[in-house]
Order: sequence, then C-alpha cells, then structure tokens
Amino acid sequence: MRIQRKNYNELGEVLGPYTHSVIHNNTLYTSGLTAFGRSAQEQGIEAQTRTIFAQLKHICKVHKVTLKNLIKVTLFVSDFSEMDLLRTTLFDLYGDDIPASSLIKIDALFCDDLKIEIEAIIAL
Repeated sequence: MRIQRKNYNELGEVLGPYTHSVIHNNTLYTSGLTAFGRSAQEQGIEAQTRTIFAQLKHICKVHKVTLKNLIKVTLFVSDFSEMDLLRTTLFDLYGDDIPASSLIKIDALFCDDLKIEIEAIIAL
C-alpha cells in the first residue's frame, strides 16, 4: 500500500499544509482546486470552472490519463445564482464521461473573488 504525494509546478506553489494530489492504489485524489492567482479569478463561475478543469487536465496528462478517468468531483459553490451556467459548462467539459458528483453550497471560499472550488478523484 504505497502512498505518493505530488505537487505540480504548473499549478503554482503550495503555501499551506497540503499537496496538490495524493495517489493510493492507482487512484489519484486532488486537493481543492480554484482559479486563485489566475486570470479567471475575478471572472464568473464559467471561466473559473474552465480554469480548474485545465488544471485537472494537466494533472491527468502528467499521469498519462484523460478526464475520461474522472471518477468523482465535489464542487463547493458560494453562489447558486449561476447554476444553469455551471451545469451547461460541466456538460460541455464532461462530454459523455459524466463522473459521480456532489455539489455543496458554502458561505464563502478563502478569497472573495472565488466562486467555485473543485476536488476530484481520478482513476490511474
């Protein structure tokens, strides 16, 4: 039972007590990903979601898999006013490979600009 903790330079420096991902038994678990520090940080939920999925795609590429291997996502959303746009964006990003999903309404994320944070589980 080997556990591997991994950070990805392209995702930015980790400043807190976490790693970008942890791999256990051919399953990769991500920490919560956001658009923090990226151009989408001050944009709407669609741009932030696409930015997060670009990070997930990068993680998948490093491990030689694609988003088709996405098993589950947990979405933390601070505002439900853009839910229709979020759903449309997710359908576009997932295509035919829709993962299991949980959606949690929260009061706020660690930065007021952020509208969404996503954790993912990916089969390797």
